[in-house]
Amino acid sequence: MPNQRAKPTLRRRRLGALLRDCRNKAGQTLEEASTRMGWDDHTKLSKIENARAHLPQKDVAPLLSGYGVTDESLITAIAGLARDAGKAGWWAPYGDTLANAYTDYISIESDAVGVRFYAPTVMPGLLQVAPYAREVIAATTTRTPEEIEARVNVRLARQSVLSRPNPLKFYAVINEEVLRHEFPNNPEAMREQLRHLLYLSDRPHITIQVMPTPVASHPGLLGLFNLVEFPPPWPPLVQLESIRGGSFMEDRSDVKVFENAFERIVAAALPTDTSREVIKTILEEKYS
Repeated sequence: MPNQRAKPTLRRRRLGALLRDCRNKAGQTLEEASTRMGWDDHTKLSKIENARAHLPQKDVAPLLSGYGVTDESLITAIAGLARDAGKAGWWAPYGDTLANAYTDYISIESDAVGVRFYAPTVMPGLLQVAPYAREVIAATTTRTPEEIEARVNVRLARQSVLSRPNPLKFYAVINEEVLRHEFPNNPEAMREQLRHLLYLSDRPHITIQVMPTPVASHPGLLGLFNLVEFPPPWPPLVQLESIRGGSFMEDRSDVKVFENAFERIVAAALPTDTSREVIKTILEEKYS
C-alpha cells in the first residue's frame, strides 16, 4: 500500500486560521500578500493557511509586518507555533499505534494552560493509574498486548503536564458510577485508582467533583467532552471522544455552548469537599 500523506496537524490548522484572520483584517488578497513576500508561487500562502504547507519561522515577522500587526505578544505566539507546528513530539516513537486525532490532542494538551473534562463513563486519562488505563485500553481496542502496553505508556507520559513547572489546571467532573466500576479480573485496579484520585485532589491546580447518583438532569447526559484552554491569542476548543477516536470543535459559538454546559454540570455536581468524602467512602466500603 502506498504511503498516505499525513493529515494536517491541529497546530498547523490553528496557525493557518490565525494567519488568514490577520490577512483579512489587513484587507489583502492571497495574491497581494504573496507578491509582497516575493513568493512566485501564489498558492504557497493558500497552502499555509489551509495547513497543507509549513511556514518557515523566518517568514513570520515580514508576513505579519505586511499585515500591519504590531502586537509583540501575538507575533511571538505565531512565531512559536510556526516553529512547533511540524515538530515531532515525545510521542513520535508510538506513532504506529496512535490515531492522528489522538496525536493531535496530545500536542494541544501540551500547549494548553487548562482543561475542563466531563467524565460520564470513564476516568479522565490524565488522572488514570497504569492498571486502570490498561483495563480500559484493552477493553476498548483490538490491539496486541504490546500495542496496549505502548498506549498505556503514552497515557502515563501525558500526565507530565500536571507536574511541569507551570502545571496544567485540570478540572474534572466524574460520574459516581465511574468511581464504583469494578474490574472482575483486577479488583486492585480500582482501589489504586481511587487512592490516586484522593492524592490528586489535594493539588491546588487539580479540581475534582463527583456527579452523584441519582441527580437532576443536566447537559452532561449527552456524553463526554473536553474543554481545552490556551494562552492568548489562541482560542479554546472542544474535544469530543467516541470509541472510534476524537474530533474537535473550534468554532467560537460552538465552544461557548460547551462552556455554558460545563458551568451547569459543575453546578449539578457535589462540592469538592463532599466529592472527596464520597471517594473516601467508596474506597472504604469496597476495599477496606
